[in-house]
Amino acid sequence: MTAIASRIYEPVLPDENDRELAEKSSRSLVGHLRTLSEAHVSVIEKGTTVENVLLPKAALKLLVDLLAEMARGNAVTLIPVHAELTTQQAADLLQVSRPFLVGLLDQKKIPFRKVGTHRRVLFKDLMDYKQSIDAKRSAVLDELTKQAQELNQGY
Repeated sequence: MTAIASRIYEPVLPDENDRELAEKSSRSLVGHLRTLSEAHVSVIEKGTTVENVLLPKAALKLLVDLLAEMARGNAVTLIPVHAELTTQQAADLLQVSRPFLVGLLDQKKIPFRKVGTHRRVLFKDLMDYKQSIDAKRSAVLDELTKQAQELNQGY
């Protein structure tokens, strides 16, 4: 596997003003997603248009999703799908301890590679693992709900 140069951006936590502006702008932009194949965005400084930028529809969708999360007050970050993460970054994304994540790697539940003595995990592999675990958890919860209903537990 070749080294993948990538940048993991620091999370941005919106303040109240950011949340309100993000909510207004996401509502404004979401309606255009259905009809546009690309978007022309104007950059305005001190009342003067400085530049017109052409955005692909995929970028506009990402922008709307980003703004919607900010409107909810969620911290957001950008991680390229082929980014290589440290074990601490991967553990933080899964919301588990680093030793627990290292155990998953050692059990070969998540693919990784070593750079010297350091493990690196592809973001894509981490998300594949997370989706798999989430699906299994959901199936178990469905089964428990079914059993509770059969036993008239009020579910």
